[in-house]
Amino acid sequence: MDYNDQLFAQLLYIFQASAMQGMGKITNPVTNTIERNMEQAKQSIDMLEMLKEKTKGNLSPEISRLLDSSLSDLRLNYVDEVNKN
Repeated sequence: MDYNDQLFAQLLYIFQASAMQGMGKITNPVTNTIERNMEQAKQSIDMLEMLKEKTKGNLSPEISRLLDSSLSDLRLNYVDEVNKN
């Protein structure tokens, strides 16, 4: 994985962590509490979907799989959380 792939992977992890935090799946590192904000979660997922669309055909196979896997996992978790209400 080259340097740009590493940077892109870090960007994906930032959005993934933001979405998981918004769904209340992980702790907010600043407040050290679980905070649920489904709008934040949805926006983070939407940002990843936009990145996927805008970078289509320009990602390495490894990063493309990472992005697809992240989106799939986040969507499933999002639906699960929405259905809890």
